[in-house]
Amino acid sequence: MRGIRKGFPGVQALDGVDLELYEGEVLALLGENGAGKSTLIKVIGGAHLPDEGTMEIEGHSDPIDTPQDSLKAGIGIIYQEFNLVPGLTARENIFLGQEPSRLSFIPRSEEKEKALKLFERIGVEIDPEKLCSQLSVAEQQVVEIAKALSQNARIIVMDEPTAALTPREVEGLLRVVRELRSQGIGIIYISHRLDEIDAIADRVTILRDGAHVATREKSDLDREQMIALMVGRSLEKEFPSRESVAGEVRLSVRNLTRGSWVKDVSFDLRAGEIVGLTGLVGAGRTETARLIFGADRKDSGSIDLDGKRLDLGSPRDGIRNGICLLTEDRKGQGLVLGQTVRENFGLPNLRDFTENFLISSSRESEAFAGYVDKMRIKISSHSQSAGTLSGGNQQKVVLAKWLQRNAEVIIFDEPTRGIDVGAKFEIYQLIHGLAEQGKVVLMISSELPEILGMSDRIIVMNEGRVTGEIEDCANASQEDVMKLATQREEMVA
Repeated sequence: MRGIRKGFPGVQALDGVDLELYEGEVLALLGENGAGKSTLIKVIGGAHLPDEGTMEIEGHSDPIDTPQDSLKAGIGIIYQEFNLVPGLTARENIFLGQEPSRLSFIPRSEEKEKALKLFERIGVEIDPEKLCSQLSVAEQQVVEIAKALSQNARIIVMDEPTAALTPREVEGLLRVVRELRSQGIGIIYISHRLDEIDAIADRVTILRDGAHVATREKSDLDREQMIALMVGRSLEKEFPSRESVAGEVRLSVRNLTRGSWVKDVSFDLRAGEIVGLTGLVGAGRTETARLIFGADRKDSGSIDLDGKRLDLGSPRDGIRNGICLLTEDRKGQGLVLGQTVRENFGLPNLRDFTENFLISSSRESEAFAGYVDKMRIKISSHSQSAGTLSGGNQQKVVLAKWLQRNAEVIIFDEPTRGIDVGAKFEIYQLIHGLAEQGKVVLMISSELPEILGMSDRIIVMNEGRVTGEIEDCANASQEDVMKLATQREEMVA
């Protein structure tokens, strides 16, 4: 690709981007949200036509004007949102749309045999007759890869392929990527997770503000250099430093239990400290957070805040007692995407801005403006739709509305999922600021570097139980956390 330019009204998404991909290599494509990565892969996939520039594949420069042209050229694009039909089997999804003609079909037995060979080529075992709705996210990812290979893809683009995977599933996917690379397939790999880039990439191409900043051998770049190239400035560390001063116990959880999801969980949270809560997916982390917030009712146990026993029957009870939960699904549960950022900010704070049963838009805007400045929320206006913001700015809006409620217990569930490194650093600074104010901060994360880099203490769960606690986070390793995260119930009973 040479000199690719693509503009939209008011935005130059791509500004003369160059990209080269070699046979049998993994090229990491990096950049902050808004850098142009998504637009570039849509150009590669034929979903967008470039305004200028050329693209050549294996010496051929045939135009790619449609997604069908891209497929014919041997390009397979696997987006974050899978293009699978849940009600069809893995086999049916792989060969969907590949019938020789409208009036003909491929025998089921032949399709099954081909699907098994594709899975064998990838190095996995999946039942081709299993419905896609019954497959794990990682297995669905493999079905998408098999679908691309069935159409003779020689180039595969993977957009944030591990965003919803467990650490164990990530390892499996990286093995698949290595296997594809060994077969001569070129792979463009897009991810915010720099540890994956360290593990899998041969070369790195970095975009910033729609422009091509650099392409380097991965061996010539460390994490700090990659971050500096992406954000255009040097971040001394991936995680901001601070002096942790833990105060008195503010939140006390004792013998918290709900069904098989949360079993006899106990811990204390102190003022001024950041406590990480981690474990494998299904360990009971989010379920515990929901009980503390009042979103689910406990079967037994107690929750005390500042010495007061809480009776939490609903999120309203949690909010009234100064507890807030920033859900991992900020688009589905944290925001009303069709409303403005100001309206989202005001939703839980209507009492603050109501006079004589009327909402004062000016007071609401004035309060919100303070948070926009303090938290550096990037918006065009207070009337901008929340759904148009980047992930980092959406998270800031969610946090702003809870801070307006004077929340004392703030639970972050996967606070930086899908957020680029520059925005991550800003979120981390905000979390540090909350701890320094004496707030109770509980942070749930599946990213072990994040847990280790941000936490003063780490609580680890498995199968609904607390399996251990790490106090010396500065000297702890990912292996220490994983050992506790995989510890069986009978070992800790």
